[in-house]
Amino acid sequence: MQTYLDYYNKWLQSPTIDEDTKKELQSIASDDEEIKERFFKDLEFGTGGLRGIVGAGRNRMNIYTIKKTTQGFANYILKNSAQKDPTCVISYDPRHNSLQFAIESALTFNANGIKTYIFKEMRPTPQLSFSVRHLGASGGVMVTASHNPPEYNGYKVYGPDGAQVTSPADSAIMEEVATIKDFEEIKTISKDEAIAKGLYRELSDEIDEAFIKNALGQRLNSDIAQETDLKIVYTPLHGAGLAPVTSLLGSAGYKNVHIVEEQAIPDGNFSTTKSPNPEEFSAFELGIKKAKSLDADIVIATDPDSDRVGLVAKTADNEYKLISGNLLGALLAEYILGQQKAAATLPKNGAILTSIVSSNMTKEIAKEYGVSYFEVLTGFKHFGAKILEFEKTDGPKFIYGFEESFGYSISDYQRDKDAVCVALIICEMAAFYKKDGKNLWDAITKLYEKYGYFSDISRSVVLTGIEGMQKINKIMDHFENNCPNKINGIDVISYKNYKTSKHKNIKTNEETEISLPKSNVLYYDLADESWVCIRPSGTEPKIKIYVGTKADDLAEANKKSENILADMLKVVNDF
Repeated sequence: MQTYLDYYNKWLQSPTIDEDTKKELQSIASDDEEIKERFFKDLEFGTGGLRGIVGAGRNRMNIYTIKKTTQGFANYILKNSAQKDPTCVISYDPRHNSLQFAIESALTFNANGIKTYIFKEMRPTPQLSFSVRHLGASGGVMVTASHNPPEYNGYKVYGPDGAQVTSPADSAIMEEVATIKDFEEIKTISKDEAIAKGLYRELSDEIDEAFIKNALGQRLNSDIAQETDLKIVYTPLHGAGLAPVTSLLGSAGYKNVHIVEEQAIPDGNFSTTKSPNPEEFSAFELGIKKAKSLDADIVIATDPDSDRVGLVAKTADNEYKLISGNLLGALLAEYILGQQKAAATLPKNGAILTSIVSSNMTKEIAKEYGVSYFEVLTGFKHFGAKILEFEKTDGPKFIYGFEESFGYSISDYQRDKDAVCVALIICEMAAFYKKDGKNLWDAITKLYEKYGYFSDISRSVVLTGIEGMQKINKIMDHFENNCPNKINGIDVISYKNYKTSKHKNIKTNEETEISLPKSNVLYYDLADESWVCIRPSGTEPKIKIYVGTKADDLAEANKKSENILADMLKVVNDF
């Protein structure tokens, strides 16, 4: 069995590895821990595909891990594609090496006889998903690390339905990757030769126009932009959202859109913000500064690959507050279903999807409008798989889906989180309420009054490196083997272990099967209708705890959720 040092030396001695990479590896020759960190394992698929720190080594993102993964994906496509002449669409965001990784991926596909369509400039994840479907491709690749810190990059793999691959395709692709033992097994071709053979093609502006046209078609109230003067501040956080979001809002008729210019420039360092993650209030710092100077109604931020969207809205006291992912999800559900009902376009067999860790308020909204409600595992690949299941079984019509981490989709015209189109619907929703003399916080108050006071919070504990991974495993093992009787003094009434697919009723000891795919997730239902979930992140070195509660008023609900979270963190922090 090869050790991490064996792999390290193999890279140093390989004639395929370039000299700059070897120099980087030689610079850590005296640092055994760093060598171990880079070579103790291969990068693995998580909820968002391949993702890791950029650098030399098999546990890093570089052209060699990219090409190896692409060769495996190419092998899978050639064995499984229904197309006689398979094709693949490739896009990328502004992260370090994203363009290089995209080109190297394309050339590896081309060397295997697979034609690629690559964007001339960076384009967002939802447009990649749309383009796979629009072009009838065999698959797609999005080079991005989404909202991760600047040192990361990643590689998302898409199937012919435009969704990220799920089981069994993801496992089959990784099996293909695992069969590649030497870099010499990876096929290569020059860009000039690939172009000459018609295998490497850049996408024209027509695909941009088609994407915008489809996004415009998702509007529920197309006249509202002209009926009220909504003042919008938008920041792409140095990412891929600038061109499509501004084009879409302009085409929809929004005239008062103000860009955070400092963050309009593509920048893999995301140098004007602490984090390019719209889940975090700090990402809105410059946007709020601009909003205050303009007295804007809302501030919208999209992450680097524009699959996540966050919203800050002005209060009645002229403060700017971040609307949580769960509350924005509920707001959109109420608006979309309400508008469809008013227009008599609400499908009779409609369905809403949420992740298992999203707010239960949306379940009540679905019930109010008489649509089906389904929960899936965290990660939008599971949403795509569910939509495909609906189509294959003549099941419900997908209307809307979201997960609490600021990922939303309002149509099946593409199959991933869609910050571009949802930014448009957010503006439409804000304009609708403004026309009625209300802001979005007024709309949230109405939600609480109508459906009850829900409080949904989460906390991530970052544990980096090999030691961190070991601690995460120990924490999960502890909770799996020691189901608590009480959490914060409240009885646990049922326990779901998604890794074993078992749902146990604590009182009766009865066990039932969970129908969702197996995943390293534990979920507890409490006697007062609260719930707790704990899982490792599939894309970052952290463990995540989620809590949901409901009470007679918001203060009580918030207090309950904070106390439950604190009780869980006591156990986690002991590790």
